[in-house]
Amino acid sequence: MAREVYLADAAAERTYGEAADQPKFFVNRIYEVVRPQKKPVYEFVKRAADIIFSMIFLVLLSPVFAAAAIAIKREDGGPAIYKQKRMTKDGRIFTMYKFRSMYLHAEEYLEELQKFNQIKDGPAFKMDNDPRITKVGSFIRRTSIDELPQLFNILKGEMTFVGPRPPLVSEVEKYNSYQRQRLGVKQGLTCFWQCGGRNNIGFEEWVALDLKYIKTRGIWTDIKILLKTVSAVLRMDGAC
Repeated sequence: MAREVYLADAAAERTYGEAADQPKFFVNRIYEVVRPQKKPVYEFVKRAADIIFSMIFLVLLSPVFAAAAIAIKREDGGPAIYKQKRMTKDGRIFTMYKFRSMYLHAEEYLEELQKFNQIKDGPAFKMDNDPRITKVGSFIRRTSIDELPQLFNILKGEMTFVGPRPPLVSEVEKYNSYQRQRLGVKQGLTCFWQCGGRNNIGFEEWVALDLKYIKTRGIWTDIKILLKTVSAVLRMDGAC
């Protein structure tokens, strides 16, 4: 417990500055404070917006869906959609959809590539110039087109537009109690760190930012995150 408190405080200090500027929920009050408050009006509006806008975007972006699927299929003949088991609120497991950006059977080489993992303080995996990524995959990642199929997950209620990114089931198995708190709300398409140009942060700070969102989430917070996400996509940061 003492070590987890120390890690949380250290992550918050690196993310937010000196202790006086840190959100109170990071300071020795992890378990009893970082619990999602019930916000029925906000949750209703959020779900309604998820349904309406996911349907609109699925229609408007249908030409992009078709072009991406054709390009992926023509490159190596494999399926355009990649399905993966992820975890969302309260540990519920669901199938997340993405446009396939890697060669077939890429997951078989993950263990071999772990020595190149840039995330040293947590179970997530990140690697620059990942050799498993195809040419088409590099483009759709840079433009965030690979994430578009998650509009179906949002429409089905498995995800939301704004929320912590859904982790792999295998990653959650390695979480400690502090890190599992990021599963306190429905997981989303984008959140604080994905759209803020903070791609090189460690896992501790990643979790700290997700918990900041859980504590401060609201309609205006979601709108600001979405606007920053649009800006990141237009800059082709591939951050979301």
